[in-house]
Amino acid sequence: MLNDNIPIKQRLHITFGKFEALKYTSNLDVAKLWERVLRRADLPILYSEGFNIRPRIALASALPLGISSECEILDVSLKEPIPLDGLAERLAAVSPPGLRIIKIVQVPVRAPALQTLVRSAEYRIRFEDGLSPELIAARIRALLQAGSLDTRRERKGKITTVDLRPLIYDLRVDENGDLLAHLAVGDRGNLRPDELLEAMNLADQFVSVHRFRLHLAEANP
Repeated sequence: MLNDNIPIKQRLHITFGKFEALKYTSNLDVAKLWERVLRRADLPILYSEGFNIRPRIALASALPLGISSECEILDVSLKEPIPLDGLAERLAAVSPPGLRIIKIVQVPVRAPALQTLVRSAEYRIRFEDGLSPELIAARIRALLQAGSLDTRRERKGKITTVDLRPLIYDLRVDENGDLLAHLAVGDRGNLRPDELLEAMNLADQFVSVHRFRLHLAEANP
């Protein structure tokens, strides 16, 4: 929960898209970019106290480099309430190419941290060189029938074994021959599209990946 001593007057969730060259921008740089956008739009951003002063903003979920999206969410804390009418246009006017404002909603100031609510994400994976839908479907069946999909991950020099199978919620081929993947995201488990393709023996394919939906748990402030 949020600290009672921090004078948050308004919290906003800004849903935005990452397109064009912006999809190659790291999450840290996207956060810095958003700080500049909010300052240029003259929003009353709330900053943390102490030696290392930072804006009270946070992204819902890290997005791997090279993936476009239409469902990223930024949590913004403000020290003064502002009207939402015209705010999307105000932000868009000072945003760089590739950053698209989708939706802005107000949330309770004492709502849980946005990152703790993220549960899963849906991706559209397009095989740019063309791949038979029948082959993709066969790989999907083989993957979903597997009892476990153990893989080795390294983090901070430590190697662990993770079973990917529980992190796959749904896989299917759409009418365009694209792979639609519903995968776990968040602190309860995370599966990246590149790991999925490796598990399907499709890691050598040239693909474009787009995240089109984030699933959040119900907030109970």
